Amino acid sequence: MSTTEQRVAVVTGAARGIGAATAVRLAEEGHAVAVLDLDEAACAATVERITTAGGTALAVGCDVSDAAQVEAAVARVAAELGAPVILVNNAGVLRDNLLFKMSESDWDTVMNVHLRGAFLMSRACQKHMVDAGFGRIVNLSSSSALGNRGQANYAAAKAGMQGFTKTLAIELGKFGITANAVAPGFIATDMTAATAARVGMGFEEFKAAAATQIPVQRVGEPTDIANAVAFFTGEQAGFVSGQVLYVAGGPLG
Repeated sequence: MSTTEQRVAVVTGAARGIGAATAVRLAEEGHAVAVLDLDEAACAATVERITTAGGTALAVGCDVSDAAQVEAAVARVAAELGAPVILVNNAGVLRDNLLFKMSESDWDTVMNVHLRGAFLMSRACQKHMVDAGFGRIVNLSSSSALGNRGQANYAAAKAGMQGFTKTLAIELGKFGITANAVAPGFIATDMTAATAARVGMGFEEFKAAAATQIPVQRVGEPTDIANAVAFFTGEQAGFVSGQVLYVAGGPLG
C-alpha cells in the first residue's frame, strides 16, 4: 500500500468464496478488515487467515438487508477498528428459477440482499468516507447482468448494481470517493456449485464445460476477483470511478 496509514475496509459476504478472498487480499494490502456476513461465527475462518498472517480483522454478523443491523454493524466497525473508508458490497444469494416458477419470495430475497443491502451499507459507510475525504466503494455485479436463463431476479439485481455504482460515482466524487463495479464471469464458488446442482451436473463437469466457452480456457477463481477489487480500492485508482469491469476471461459487456 502506498500510504503509511492503515485504512479500514468492510467486505460483506466475506465468510467464504469471493468475499473471503477479497478480505484476505485487502488485508495483504495493509488494511484492517471487517469480515461481515449473516452468521458471525462463519466469519471465523476468514478472520483467522488474516490474523495468522499478521493482519487485523474483525468478524461482524449482519443481515445487510436490515437497516438497523447495518447501522449497528458499521458503528461497531468504526468503534473497534476505525472509520470504514473502503466498502466492498459482495453479499449475495441465489434463488434461481424460470420466470413462471419464480415466487415473489425468490424475487424479493435476491433484490433485498443485493440491491437493498448495497444501498444500506453504502449509505452507512459514506458518512465516514466524506469525513475522511477519501473513500472506495466496490460493488459486485456479474456477467449475469447481461441476461441469463433462470436468473431473472439475479440478472436484474446485478444490472441494478451497475446503475447504482455509476450514480454513487456521480454523487460522491466531489468528496474524494470513487465507486466502481466488478462483474465476474464464471467463478468457482459455492454459488456456482449450487447452479451446477440446479441443472443436474457434477461441479467438475460443469466447470469443464464452462471453460470451453471462455477464451482463456479456464474458469475463474475467487482470487481473480479479489485482485480486481484491490486495484479499485487502491490509492492509485483515484481517477477511476463509475466503471464496470468484467472479469470473465474474455470480452463481455
